[in-house]
Amino acid sequence: MPAWVVKSRVEFLGREWNFVDIGTIVFLSTLHVLVLLAPFHFNWRAFWLAVALYYLTGLGVTLSYHRQLSHRSFKLPKWLEYFFAYCGVLSVQGSPIEWASTHRNHHQFTDTWDDPHSPIKGLWFSHIGWLFDYRSRFGSYEGRLKNVDDLKRQKFYRFLHVTYPLHSIAFGVLLYALGGMPFLTWGLGVRAALFAHATFALNSICHRWGKKVWDTGDMSRNNWVFGLLTHGEGWHNNHHAFQYSARHGFEWWEVDVTWYVIRFLEIVGLATDVKLPSETQKKRKALSNKLNEEKLETQVNNTNLETEAKNE
Repeated sequence: MPAWVVKSRVEFLGREWNFVDIGTIVFLSTLHVLVLLAPFHFNWRAFWLAVALYYLTGLGVTLSYHRQLSHRSFKLPKWLEYFFAYCGVLSVQGSPIEWASTHRNHHQFTDTWDDPHSPIKGLWFSHIGWLFDYRSRFGSYEGRLKNVDDLKRQKFYRFLHVTYPLHSIAFGVLLYALGGMPFLTWGLGVRAALFAHATFALNSICHRWGKKVWDTGDMSRNNWVFGLLTHGEGWHNNHHAFQYSARHGFEWWEVDVTWYVIRFLEIVGLATDVKLPSETQKKRKALSNKLNEEKLETQVNNTNLETEAKNE
């Protein structure tokens, strides 16, 4: 049986929904309604605003939520760390504390039944269904956020966690005040929904389809399409091989916008303690090396068997 086949039915309609599940589905539904309205409120100013915010708030997720807060791949001065984290809040993908907690759970239990969003529970569930089931991430509301004490100790992140939805609502009001429905539908709806689905695809598509380069023991894959759409996060097998690495696109052709920003910040002295895998570490993890070793071992075993047969 392929590894991705659903092992058990994940309940959707027949289960008990808590207030977090209901709030999430209302929030995301509203976002997608704005997407449906966007074609009727198009102008070029709104379009280019959406592009700019796609990169800025997207970096809040990829650079801040993911590579810095979840994996501690590098350090920034607090003012800059908090700036990028706030950009992540405006991506409407959750608070820094909750996002990092879910992601750390994902790496601890990758592609097992305890993974918050593995395709073994179904492609729909791994893409977006898990967002509507708080128990899939933390087991229960009381059991949540056990693995992010480093973030919970900081007042700024605690504040963002309890006020998270208000920031996106206020940002939507600001966009409407500045440019009416075009700014609201494109600057919030289209921009946030597109980046959300691109990052959700890392959980679903990038654990099903793509190229496997490293021996990671899971289903992660590199997918160039989502490498482009998510500022470098689509080099997902690279990431699972070296979770601590600030760089995900190791080859020159593996476009990694997030790494380019981190590298620039390092050059100007703002990013420090930037972690990267060594060449020795890469050689140990390379899937081609493992396959060659297994092939060589098989050849040696065959040779030994032939020698034993001749001696007999």
